[in-house]
Amino acid sequence: MNEQRKTRSDKVWQQRELATRFLEGIRGGVPLAAEQIDVLHRVVDGCGIPIVKILDLGCGDGILGLSLLERHPRAQAVFVDFSETMLAAAKQRSQSDSLRCHFLNADYGERCWVESVSDHRPFDLVVSGFSIHHQPDERKAALYGEIFELLAPGGVFLNLEHVSSQSKWGEAAFDNLMIDSLWDYHRQRQSKHSREQVADEYVNRTDWSANILASVEEQCRWLCEIGFTDVDCYFKILELALFGGRKALPANSVHQKRE
Repeated sequence: MNEQRKTRSDKVWQQRELATRFLEGIRGGVPLAAEQIDVLHRVVDGCGIPIVKILDLGCGDGILGLSLLERHPRAQAVFVDFSETMLAAAKQRSQSDSLRCHFLNADYGERCWVESVSDHRPFDLVVSGFSIHHQPDERKAALYGEIFELLAPGGVFLNLEHVSSQSKWGEAAFDNLMIDSLWDYHRQRQSKHSREQVADEYVNRTDWSANILASVEEQCRWLCEIGFTDVDCYFKILELALFGGRKALPANSVHQKRE
């Protein structure tokens, strides 16, 4: 697929209306969101290196990076997104930690994005949440290679992502999970939406064309080929997965191991 095409489907996320609708109506309805972030924290806690520099790539409202700053009080974080609406939401949420946050408007769909974070490298931790699946597969793989180069030795990359199902059966099960979770979210906000209305809005979302899903198995294989070690899928429920790996420490470094 031509990465230099003039119109990319993921550019719809630069539209303020779509970004706002996601933040207000969908982000809070992601199934098992708290459990996903808890697993992410547990994986990071076990990596055996101090977390001082964090990159939240395609940060949205900054939920991942800010949760990590809360857990790692010595850390600083760089938040990257190409949507001004998303960055504004992240800045709003980060007010209590503003001195530890840097916000950059950059498009990681283009290789030159690396230059925008060059002054902050290397990173101990790179995270991304429900963002990279908007890229063509060849760009995903290339991006993972760019992330690898930005990591410090021992540094970790974790991608909390929307991945593809192996069958239509799995796709249907995931869609039902999403609709039920979104409906529950609407009810918590005292919305009068029926499940049928929630389902209709979900099925007819304008951003479907921006989804280019790949299996978690294939993406873990790409990470291994790039040179990541300890590659694994740490959490998966249907089409929601947390996976990643680390950049190996030098051979003479001490790495915490389970006894």
